[in-house]
Amino acid sequence: MEEETDMKLQAALDTLTLEECLTLLEETRGSIDIAEVGTPFVIEEGMKPVRVFKEKFPEIEVLADVKIMDAGEYEADKCFEAGADICTVLGVSNNATIEGVVKSARRHGKKVMVDMIEVPDLAERAKEIDAMGVDYICVHTAFDVQKTGKDPLDELRVLNRVIKNARPAVAGGVKLNTIDAIVDEGAEIIVVGGFICNAADRAATAKELKKHLKQEGGTE
Repeated sequence: MEEETDMKLQAALDTLTLEECLTLLEETRGSIDIAEVGTPFVIEEGMKPVRVFKEKFPEIEVLADVKIMDAGEYEADKCFEAGADICTVLGVSNNATIEGVVKSARRHGKKVMVDMIEVPDLAERAKEIDAMGVDYICVHTAFDVQKTGKDPLDELRVLNRVIKNARPAVAGGVKLNTIDAIVDEGAEIIVVGGFICNAADRAATAKELKKHLKQEGGTE
């Protein structure tokens, strides 16, 4: 398990406008380690938010959640050329697609996160992907199934049992009342979306979440 102090808080920015995101990142400065340009945001604005975030917040890593499914090297190139530090590719993609994203990342000195959303055999596929040289493997409870009460902790346990090279990440409905269990299990990146974006006090919420990441086993 990674040291808790190595854990990073990623803010998933999906449905806010670019101006609203810039305000949020200013409010939460010092708490957010990675600003995610979420898939709906990419559909709405393309790579513009990636460029703007890197310009305005150079100390924050920027992740382009493009969920690449084909043309891996070409599409990853576009993300990294825009300034993304990390881009995502789907675990259900063909191996050649994932390998293309990794090739692009190495050429640009950047990182790859594989999103395991809807992968049918998590343990087996994670072992295969772990051997491809990716940086992060992320278990992800889909937005459309979060209302069923499912959370990604069980899948994180499976992931941590099988990966040896990549670092684990977790996304999907993470909240203050679930973050300690995730911290205890161990994930280098913990992705939080609506719980920060929709908070009445986003600065305080992000700061509290970050505090849980830094402390051994979370806070009491």
